[in-house]
Order: sequence, then C-alpha cells, then structure tokens
Amino acid sequence: MKRFALTVAAALTLAAPAFAGDQYIDGTGFAVSGYDVVAYRGLDQVAVGQSQPAPVRGRADITAEYNGATWAFSSEENRDKFQQNPSFYAPQYDGHCAYGVSKGGKVPANPNLWRIVDDKLYLNITDVVVGFWEEDVPGNINLAEGNWPGIEPDGASSSVIPKFTSEGPIAN
Repeated sequence: MKRFALTVAAALTLAAPAFAGDQYIDGTGFAVSGYDVVAYRGLDQVAVGQSQPAPVRGRADITAEYNGATWAFSSEENRDKFQQNPSFYAPQYDGHCAYGVSKGGKVPANPNLWRIVDDKLYLNITDVVVGFWEEDVPGNINLAEGNWPGIEPDGASSSVIPKFTSEGPIAN
C-alpha cells in the first residue's frame, strides 16, 4: 500500500505542469524591453570584464506570447524559432537579474547587460552588478539555481531598471 501511495504521488508530481513565475516586463510592455531574445544567440560574446555587443531590438509587428508576456522579434524567422522552443531562448529567471536571484530576490534586468553561459541567456541590472556577477559566474549561477525555486512563485519585480531608457520595439 505504501509503495502504491508513493507511485501515485510521483505520478501526480510528474503530471503537474511546471510552474512559471511572472515574466519581468518594464514600461515598454514587452518581455526583455522589446529586444529580440533569439538574436542574442547570433551576437559575438566578449571576454568577462568587457561590455557585450548591443542587443537587437524587436519589431512591434512581429511578436509572440509566452509566459504571460509579449515578446518582440526582429524577423519572422526569429519569432518562429522562439515559438518552437521558447524556454531555450527566454532569459533565465523570468527575465530578472541573475545576480539578484543569486542573492535571493527578484529585481529587474537590463537587456544590454547579458551573457550566454552553457547555452542559457542571463541578464543583469547594472554595470556594477555585472562586475560582481562576473567575479564568479559559475558560483553565482549555482546560488541562483538554489534560490530560484523559493522565489519563482513570487510576483515579478515592479521596479524600473536604473539608468535604462528604452523605447521598446521598433515600430512597424
């Protein structure tokens, strides 16, 4: 009987959909401030300690819905790639600052402060935070992964990104 109960509990756990937290959305009304998350994969990353290339802005007329948010893309091809595997392209931690999550909280993330590590997109909030993040990227990811299950159900940050202005996606 005990084994049956454990089997049923395991089956119900595996059958339940994975809970996704609220996506961070700033004043633009778009996830990742309207930048094309697929396009990050085509940008050349620079060494730790240097500024990454600017991300590619999406277009207001090429969008997709995912995780309760509207995502903008620079091309229909990128939108289609995203729709085939959105969790691959979406930034970690529902678009919140990766270093903030490593410290146990949800704070906004700046789409200009990015890094792809082990095929996952991470965003951070300020240049100063990027410095702390890059002191120990693997360690900070490990801390964030440990913290995320406990804070993921919390609502998305309602704060604004300091020193960041974005007009959102390019108008069609």
